Amino acid sequence: MSDRSDVKTPRPSPAITRAWIGLMRTQQIVLAAIEQDFKAAELPPLGWYDVLWELTQAAAGKLRPYEIEERTLLAQHNLSRLLDRMEKAGLVYREVFSDDGRGRWVIITEAGSAMRSRMWAVYAQALQRHLGDKLDDTEADQLAGLLAMLSRKP
Repeated sequence: MSDRSDVKTPRPSPAITRAWIGLMRTQQIVLAAIEQDFKAAELPPLGWYDVLWELTQAAAGKLRPYEIEERTLLAQHNLSRLLDRMEKAGLVYREVFSDDGRGRWVIITEAGSAMRSRMWAVYAQALQRHLGDKLDDTEADQLAGLLAMLSRKP
């Protein structure tokens, strides 16, 4: 038997810890500010925009729910409830695509496209105010590169 009590657990450096704390705080601050901008404009939350954007980018404006889940990183149970609310608001509808009735497409409506455009007008201003006014394009490219490094799977 070996005694593992002498094995050292790797610990992040102070710089890595500061970077992590900064990343988490910045994400929360910027997301909260953008959500507040949407609320002030009497628009739905950011998650709605994300779904509408992905549907707009998809062929024929439709995706299967699992595809939306993968692209937006929304959990399946949250996405189902969100799609229910969006369908009730007339922004999307669901259509059966398989003979057994289990498969469904989520399809953006004309009203959904119009809402995405309204939301983008507010979102674009928010991005500029909360990021663009604080970073020049070179800094933004550097940040995007660093974030891309962090999001790569090992």
